[in-house]
Amino acid sequence: MEAATDLLQRHPWLALLVQCGAAAAIGLVLHAVLDAIARRAAKHYVLAERVVWYTRRPMQALVPLLLIHVALADAAIPAAALTMLRQLMSIAVILLVTLFVVRLIAAFADVVVRRHPTDGPDNWRARSVQTQVRVLARTAMFVVGLLGVGSVLMTFPNVRQIGASLLASAGLAGIIAGLAARPVLGNLIAGLQIALTQPIRVDDVLIVENEWGRVEEITSTYVVVRIWDDRRLIVPLEYFIQKPFQNWTRQTSDLIGSVFFWVDYRMPVQPLRDALRKVLEAAPEWDGRVCVLQVTDFTERAMQLRALVSTRDAGTGWDLRCKVREQLIAYMQEHHPAWLPQLRASMERHPGDEAQRETRPLPPQHIPEGATAPAP
Repeated sequence: MEAATDLLQRHPWLALLVQCGAAAAIGLVLHAVLDAIARRAAKHYVLAERVVWYTRRPMQALVPLLLIHVALADAAIPAAALTMLRQLMSIAVILLVTLFVVRLIAAFADVVVRRHPTDGPDNWRARSVQTQVRVLARTAMFVVGLLGVGSVLMTFPNVRQIGASLLASAGLAGIIAGLAARPVLGNLIAGLQIALTQPIRVDDVLIVENEWGRVEEITSTYVVVRIWDDRRLIVPLEYFIQKPFQNWTRQTSDLIGSVFFWVDYRMPVQPLRDALRKVLEAAPEWDGRVCVLQVTDFTERAMQLRALVSTRDAGTGWDLRCKVREQLIAYMQEHHPAWLPQLRASMERHPGDEAQRETRPLPPQHIPEGATAPAP
């Protein structure tokens, strides 16, 4: 034992390595014990369970690092090396604390999202809550990450001197920083506006840039719109603050869809109304609110009819409109095929045309040899 102590005294780096190893081992054992206790205590609480699960990895590294940082306090090594090691440990601790806070925010957001699922038929409230939580959580993560990076930079003396000199010229620095960070800050502020005022929410149906799609994801800088053919439209957050767009599910997902078609003037409208009613009553997509058939326009050749139908959401509305078109066309083809749109033409005969035909000489006919001429 005395030989080992004497060896460690003669070799301070070896002693430091043993101290750090012992501190790391104690930290890992301590974390395992605390993690087991926390998981057992949080078993019946959703929020506590998600917090333990999300923060487990950062804490597994943070506890040993804190003990190693304490072990460096009385290390018998050169002061310059000790200062560098402690600075490295401080940077690692700051980064792990930042990661811990970010994961903690993610745990709270995940619990709120799980408690408000959007797979129900009327999910307006759930989509509203999810949008607010996701945007605010990403904004908070961005701010925490920014503070963490700033704290790491402030551990360097040169950076602190640069910061002091920048504060001396805060006016110019603020203008330059504002111009450079305008897109980032603009999207950040737009994200806060969207979270608070909610012009869009997750799973909203939008018409953006003449494209129909659903809001799939809202990040801290852009919105992902899933278009009907599975393409993704990436739109900056500022777009939804500065430009107009259509939101088909702003207050409710119920919609009224229209179907236009042309028929001949001779087609009576009431049979088509009755046929539309039968089509809708047999369709599970119809919600029973609106069933209207009206003449909305006419030309010199045909008249235009418009059928209005109501559904519980936009996707169901598209399917119902297609079904109405197909079945109304099939009804007309079966019962009134002559009353589909037609192009009319009239032929008139003038009195002088018959006299000209009688006096017009007939063209000479070639009669083959041996054949009999036809009777006049």
